[in-house]
Amino acid sequence: MNKKIWHPLLVFCCLFISVQFFLHIDKRLQGVAVFKTSSQIVSSGPSEKKRVALTFDDGPHPIFTPQILDILAENEAKATFFVLGMYAQRYPDIIKRQAAEGHEIGNHTFTHIDIHQVSKEQIEDEFLKTQEIIFSLTGSFSSLFRPPYGLYDVDILNLTKENNTTLILWSTFQDSKDWSNPGINKIVDVTVSKIQNGDIILFHDYVYKKNSHTVEALKIILPKLKEEGYEFVTVSELLENKDPQKASE
Repeated sequence: MNKKIWHPLLVFCCLFISVQFFLHIDKRLQGVAVFKTSSQIVSSGPSEKKRVALTFDDGPHPIFTPQILDILAENEAKATFFVLGMYAQRYPDIIKRQAAEGHEIGNHTFTHIDIHQVSKEQIEDEFLKTQEIIFSLTGSFSSLFRPPYGLYDVDILNLTKENNTTLILWSTFQDSKDWSNPGINKIVDVTVSKIQNGDIILFHDYVYKKNSHTVEALKIILPKLKEEGYEFVTVSELLENKDPQKASE
């Protein structure tokens, strides 16, 4: 009877490929929002009430963000803006308007870095620099942090813990890829058809296009969800934290 003999090199190659595969999957999963995993990492809120949190990344944009603020005001909606420090510094009046109108400001780093491409010190510098800018414009440090691409590791978790900040992702089915301008109807369909109580919805107020499908989609999404009885609140309000911004000492 013939016996199959595994060559040691073949065994090693198979094991190496398997390990790399699972490491790749693990890295990809870090950027995908799952339901709340701990008090330090949040991707959804309580589901008892028809409340959702609209969140906007990468801004402020000098044209699109004011348009979004107008739409929010028309629909009596509050939102959370995860801002880039470089744009907050460039367009301070928009940040001040966001805060004055009752919206929440979150930290999204200074330049939208990829945490896998920079050092721990660079990540900390971008985080703290953006915190200082937010404080200078609003009088409060942000208590919320959303890492670019939704990626995080041990260093990110330690950074947020040391700064008493909560890492905010987004709900599993609430990423319409609106940053790519996929079409107004696509954004509307992804958001409305999969909405659930307690969802944290991911949008982008800064898109590198001549127009924003997000702006037009919001004109449809907000009235429709309001008709269904949904209330739009900040992330901190969704998590039943009545003081969304952390006052400085």
